[in-house]
Amino acid sequence: MNNKDLFINGLKQLNIDADETLFDKFEIYKDLLLEWNQKINLTAIEDEREIYIKHFIDSLSCFKTNYIKEGDFVIDVGTGAGFPSLPWKIYKESLNLSLLDSLNKRINFLKQVCLDLNLENVEFIHGRAEDFGQNENYREKYDIATARAVASLPVLLEYCVPFIKLGGYFICLKGPLADEELKESKKAMNTLGVEFIEKIQVNLPYTDINHNILVFKKFKNTPGKYPRKSGKPSKAPIK
Repeated sequence: MNNKDLFINGLKQLNIDADETLFDKFEIYKDLLLEWNQKINLTAIEDEREIYIKHFIDSLSCFKTNYIKEGDFVIDVGTGAGFPSLPWKIYKESLNLSLLDSLNKRINFLKQVCLDLNLENVEFIHGRAEDFGQNENYREKYDIATARAVASLPVLLEYCVPFIKLGGYFICLKGPLADEELKESKKAMNTLGVEFIEKIQVNLPYTDINHNILVFKKFKNTPGKYPRKSGKPSKAPIK
C-alpha cells in the first residue's frame, strides 16, 4: 500500500474524512521532517509509513473527540516537531495555533513547515511552559491546550491548564498507562481547576497499538501560583 492510500484509508477507519489534496500537504510535511531530522533531533521515527501512522494519523485521531471547533485558539505545549497540533491546523486551517517549544531549532523547523504550506494564524513561541503560563498575554486565553509525550499527567496538567480559559479543554494523548496516570492526577485536577470529561480509546490503524485521548474541561480559574517556577512541576508534581 502506498503512502496516499495508507493515509486516506487509515483516517477513514477512524471516521475522519481525507482526500488527495490533504495528503499532498502531509507529503510536504513528511519530506521536511525527514530533511531537517538529518540536522536536528526531531523524531526517532524515520520510516515514511511509520511517520504517516504514528505521527500524522495518530495526531489527527483527536478529531474523533468533536471538541476541536472552527476558529478555536489552540496552544500546543512542548510541541517538538509539531505533534499533535500542526496536523490539526493542516486539517482545519481556521484554527488559531500557538506552538510552544523550549528549543529554537525546532521552532525554526515549524516555521519552515508553515511557510511551505502557506499556513496563517500560527504563532511560534520559544520558551518554557512555566514562564508563558504566568504571562498575562497567554494565561487563560485558549479554547484548547494540548500535548503529546511531554511528561506524566500530573506534571502535564500544571504545564497546560494555566493556558486554558474557563470552559475550555485540555486534550492530551496518552498510552496504556492512562488510567494509572488519571488516578495520580486527582489532586492536580482539583488544584488547577479542571475536571476529567472522558477517555477515548483509539486503535491506531495498521498496528496493534492502542492509545487514549484524555479530555478535561476547565471549571475554575487556576490559582496564580501555578505553574510554579521552571523545573518545580517535574521535580515535585502536585499529588
